[in-house]
Amino acid sequence: MGLITGVIAFFYHLPQIYKWLFKPYYILSILMSSAFLILRKCPGLCENLNTEREDGNPCDFDWREVEILMFLSAIVMMKNRRAITLEQHAGNLFMFSKVANVILFFRLDIRLGIFYFSLCIAFVMTCKPPLYMGPEYIKYFSEKTIDEELNHDTRLTWIVEFYANWSPECQSFAPVFADLSLKYNCAGLRFGKIDAGRYGEVAQRYKVSTSPLAKQLPSLVLFQSGREVMRRPMVDNKCRAVSWTFSEENIIREFNLNELFEASKKIKKGRGEDNPLPPEGSEEPQPEPDTPAESKKDQ
Repeated sequence: MGLITGVIAFFYHLPQIYKWLFKPYYILSILMSSAFLILRKCPGLCENLNTEREDGNPCDFDWREVEILMFLSAIVMMKNRRAITLEQHAGNLFMFSKVANVILFFRLDIRLGIFYFSLCIAFVMTCKPPLYMGPEYIKYFSEKTIDEELNHDTRLTWIVEFYANWSPECQSFAPVFADLSLKYNCAGLRFGKIDAGRYGEVAQRYKVSTSPLAKQLPSLVLFQSGREVMRRPMVDNKCRAVSWTFSEENIIREFNLNELFEASKKIKKGRGEDNPLPPEGSEEPQPEPDTPAESKKDQ
């Protein structure tokens, strides 16, 4: 059953995987994650490598290398149980594969280990995962506009994401939040984002910690009449986020999006609004080709 589910998921994400093949970040990640495998199995290179196999075959894995690879597989499977998007699955696989490669290269030859570790550091510092640039209906706030927008019309309900570009969790969540905005944005229900890493004072004012140890990014906050009603993840007494999975199903359930959408789409557009909204009564509002300014990223 698990194999069938995996095959279905693979073909479902096949168009997205195809797009990855043309992005340098994923090409380099695949090469670096499989570097030891390529070196160990490549004719002309593997003959010069050390091995602990009894038959002395340097072009095959010894028992210790097999143990490390099996342990890597177990760790990736455990971490991916909570992964939601394909980017999260791939990110976990790339990260732990590189860790396993570092161990394998150091065990094989310390010089190869130092060289590969240096490549990993250079890769992390120079290559970043591509940002989501797909369709969305989201208002991007700045420190000067967030309070004004939240209090401009008390009839509006806002769902605001506090994010940071350096956070892998925020980057993985971006397509999920964008999809929700396309489905549920209406006259009385709006979606917004603010870069908490860039606007630290705003994050402090809304009590969102940008520390990696706090694990509060991303944070979703529901505002009604300009006031916070709820947020996810919740924060404990030590200012650390309570574990919560940012899946589309969880967000719809916790924030009662279906009920909010039905109630909010009945609100008529106020005269003070500048940007056009999807027509009233539309079940899944979609942005027009010439989307208003609020759907464009704040460059």
